[in-house]
Amino acid sequence: MELSVINTSGKETGKKVNLAEAIYSIEPNDHAIYLDVKQYLANQRQGTHKSKERNEVSGSTKKIKKQKGTGGARAGSLKSGVFVGGGRIFGPRPRNYSFKLNKKVKQLARKSALTYKLKESNLVVIEDFNFDAPKTQNYVSLLEKISLASAKTLVVIPENNDNIFLSSRNLKNSKVVTASDLNTYDVLNAQKLVLLVSSVEKIESILS
Repeated sequence: MELSVINTSGKETGKKVNLAEAIYSIEPNDHAIYLDVKQYLANQRQGTHKSKERNEVSGSTKKIKKQKGTGGARAGSLKSGVFVGGGRIFGPRPRNYSFKLNKKVKQLARKSALTYKLKESNLVVIEDFNFDAPKTQNYVSLLEKISLASAKTLVVIPENNDNIFLSSRNLKNSKVVTASDLNTYDVLNAQKLVLLVSSVEKIESILS
């Protein structure tokens, strides 16, 4: 499938880029997408949550009342979770939320996400560009020229470029990633996916 390439002024260059059908025109697998997004979000969790249990809270261990004859339930410690100020019963403990996902499933999920973006006409290919220095205004001006200033965008560059990355870092609705760091969550979370011409080749070499 061919897609027109636009320049940094938002006009068509007359060139076309060939998008591999094995990556951008497959039968999307929603379950693979679900698993990949679930793993991505799970990996973001620190898992450092912790509450004090009855052996960790401060308090007297003196028996509160006699065992029998009060008409109420027996109670042996103020640290019990049934009392205000006591330890929490079955509270959260530090844990690791990450889990393993097969490489082929992750590849299928990314291909499915890219297919959805192309089907919805939310994929834009732009000619390669660079900035002389990191400047947010230059990046904002570029988005305005290609009519994407108001959209939530994901720009995929072929390799690390500090000038482009630093220019976009302060913007809430735009994110820049390299082709090797492209993931299913970011693709689906963006309204518009912007690929540089060199990024198309890089993505195909990674996913093919």
